[in-house]
Amino acid sequence: MALRLRSREFSDDATLVMGIVNRTPDSFYDRGATFSEERAFDRVEQVAREGADIVDIGGVPAGHGPEVDVTEEAERVVGFVARVREAFPDLVISVDTWRAEVADQVCAAGADLVNDAWGGYDPGLVDVVARHDAAIVCTHRGAASPRTDPVRVEYADVMADVIDGTTAYAERALAAGVSRDSIVVDPAHDFGKNTFHSLEVTRRLNELTATGWPVLVSLSNKDFVGETLDLPVDQRLPGTLAATAVCALAGARMFRVHQVAETRQVVDVVSSIAGRRLPARAVRGLA
Repeated sequence: MALRLRSREFSDDATLVMGIVNRTPDSFYDRGATFSEERAFDRVEQVAREGADIVDIGGVPAGHGPEVDVTEEAERVVGFVARVREAFPDLVISVDTWRAEVADQVCAAGADLVNDAWGGYDPGLVDVVARHDAAIVCTHRGAASPRTDPVRVEYADVMADVIDGTTAYAERALAAGVSRDSIVVDPAHDFGKNTFHSLEVTRRLNELTATGWPVLVSLSNKDFVGETLDLPVDQRLPGTLAATAVCALAGARMFRVHQVAETRQVVDVVSSIAGRRLPARAVRGLA
């Protein structure tokens, strides 16, 4: 399926790298390094320079912490989206929010994609996305509420639950008026899952890609990588890239990451191995 992210269209064999920009003081990975607007804008410039197709701007950390209400979240992201849109007219802008009210404001400011990391918690979000002719990421959350960690979560079949949850959300977005080619699904590694669940989702990702919906994976430096290798957050890049390669081979189309350049190389090599991409240069044995 070709992919349309508002005004930008991508072929059905394109793999997209989404660079993370956190406008939060307490994100799990960068610990507030890009909370200030200028540092966040520097980060946008960096990921664009490194080859990101999409920038994903978030104003609320995924994990526990001080409450961030709608007003504060909007203050962190809406004006910033407008600034990024003006400076980078061709860069796809995503905003990580589960709130319809915030989604409405960022789409009006120029966002192309709403990354609903909490899987339809706000039922009005799909209507906002449809009204703006924007795109949406439909994420699996199981029974989790925003900013909560999994506690003794059990699934009879985790991948079956992922497929049921994401495709049902995708169909709901479609019924609300979101264009079919503007809907992406995300199995949500770590969200509502323990490490064994996330490893199984990675191993069986081809079952989700087989649904025909474009698949986004957000693997970057997550706890399932850290627990698998018993490594802290700042030492998880090789493990993240291993999981990235597995997901790319299984057909994932979009990769939400902290390390853009390294991910781009992994995804491109895997795409070439899979026969979906020609090498950038091929002279060995041909001269």
